[in-house]
Amino acid sequence: MKEFKLTAKTFAGLEQVLATELRELGARNVAPGQRAVFFEGNLEMIYKSNYYLRTALKVLKEIDHFYFKNPDQFYLKCININWSDYLDLEQDFAIESTIINSPDFKNSMFASLRVKDAIADYFREKTGKRPNVNTETPDILINIYISGNNCTVSLDSSGESLHKRGYRIHQGEAPLNEVLAAGMILLSGWKGDSDFLDPMCGSGTLPIEAVMIAQNIPAGRFRKNYAFENWRDFDQLLLENIKTSFIKKDFKGTVYASDISAGNLLNAQTNARRALVFNKIKFQKSDFRELNIELKNATIIINPPYGERLKERDINELYSMIGERLKHQFSNNNAWILTSSVDGLKNVGLKPEARIDLFNGALRCKYNNYKLFTGKRIELKQ
Repeated sequence: MKEFKLTAKTFAGLEQVLATELRELGARNVAPGQRAVFFEGNLEMIYKSNYYLRTALKVLKEIDHFYFKNPDQFYLKCININWSDYLDLEQDFAIESTIINSPDFKNSMFASLRVKDAIADYFREKTGKRPNVNTETPDILINIYISGNNCTVSLDSSGESLHKRGYRIHQGEAPLNEVLAAGMILLSGWKGDSDFLDPMCGSGTLPIEAVMIAQNIPAGRFRKNYAFENWRDFDQLLLENIKTSFIKKDFKGTVYASDISAGNLLNAQTNARRALVFNKIKFQKSDFRELNIELKNATIIINPPYGERLKERDINELYSMIGERLKHQFSNNNAWILTSSVDGLKNVGLKPEARIDLFNGALRCKYNNYKLFTGKRIELKQ
């Protein structure tokens, strides 16, 4: 099979986790970048990447890379691409552009327009007709990345972002992105070898992703389609073989999920049923103040309210309570907290073992790790 230059896009802070996932899949020449990981692989690797990767948002296949001096030369380079290898007249297309430090393109719209013109003119010269643009549900999605005067043209093999797993139909007020949730779990080192607790589970993304990790259920198990299915070289049999080759693991531990809101818990239970992991999660309606679960050597991940969802006084009280409960009720476990609230973290009152920068949407967050133990830290060291 022919090898391609590929790029998997992700969130800032998850690059190393994604690189590890790719190496485990068998990708070649894996190199983490900024919010992306570069690698090489064949058509099978493209399909596997879309189906298995938990921390990738998109998988792109490079079809051209060139240097240009000005927008006119950029257009000429684009029209010289053999577009009929990738696109039929009966198929519609869309273009997504990213511009970084380009003196010629101040915005992505201008770059996308030049590429659209080049594709239309290419087909007009060859056939007298041109394919249609469809920005909503295109058959072929073309990705343009311009850095300075260098351009990379890629085909988007994923289509809709890979965080759309296909199991979530109900979500709460501020749902956690599935890719971010999976990344948080993998960053914690948890792989299903102990119990897991999310005491503020919202619509259930963290516990659902945890069970999928523990049982080796592919991230794309419930996804309906991918953009590469519209490519001219699409191999249906290869994709089916990939989908049927995964081996489900036995998970003997327990994933606990609780929330103070009955509505949130109902959403989480509905989503867990759709993901076929409901029987592996113990749901409980409870305020974290009153949650009483016996755990040892478990991983606890908390995504508490922050930002505009809470006033300053409420944040201080909430995070102080979280710290107290973790220390006194959940000692001898490993806890992680994701938040954008610096004041909130100060009120936790525990010393973090690790601090990782992550983004939840546009919010810059700290993802802090706390080793929970009985007694004082100095006694533990002794």
